Amino acid sequence: MPPLSAPPGTEPTDAELCRALAEQGARALGPIYDRHASLVYGLARAMLRDTDEAEDLVQDVFLAFQRRGRFDPARGTLAAYLGTMTRSMALDRLRARKRRAVANDTLQREAPADVDPVTPLDVLVEGDEGRRVREALDRLPPKSRQVLELAYYRGMSQTEIATVLGSPLGTVKTWARTGLLALRRTLEGPKGANG
Repeated sequence: MPPLSAPPGTEPTDAELCRALAEQGARALGPIYDRHASLVYGLARAMLRDTDEAEDLVQDVFLAFQRRGRFDPARGTLAAYLGTMTRSMALDRLRARKRRAVANDTLQREAPADVDPVTPLDVLVEGDEGRRVREALDRLPPKSRQVLELAYYRGMSQTEIATVLGSPLGTVKTWARTGLLALRRTLEGPKGANG
């Protein structure tokens, strides 16, 4: 069943698309996304100056829009509403980014100078198996690699990683799982082939 019925050859209005979203839920979000995603992405990219973070923000904006369902066409256009949401959520991310930078600077200043930076994982990385692990890590998508490095090299929890990266916890968990599965496939492949 189509999300709404518009006369042939005409495009539904934003108000009609929003009514369909209220009635049918997530399956009616597609036409709204198709119409306004480039605006949301452009604003997110301009404010955040990071492609990956802007793409994440686009997803967050449309999910929040779907959940909230508070758009009132009498108060303005959908484009303006989504633009305001994007700006607000981007500012939240920029503030979080600034807090992380301050926290990281503080940690670096307060870190004891006499701590041996060598970890058990560093020792492993020096060996042949470590070389294979490092090569496998290097082949991972950047976000999965970053999450795994923060978890295993810095001992951070997924919640801490989500805070540091300014990404939703569910996204961080997905990146970690994707990375671990890819590492497993890569590391088991040659080993299994050799016996």
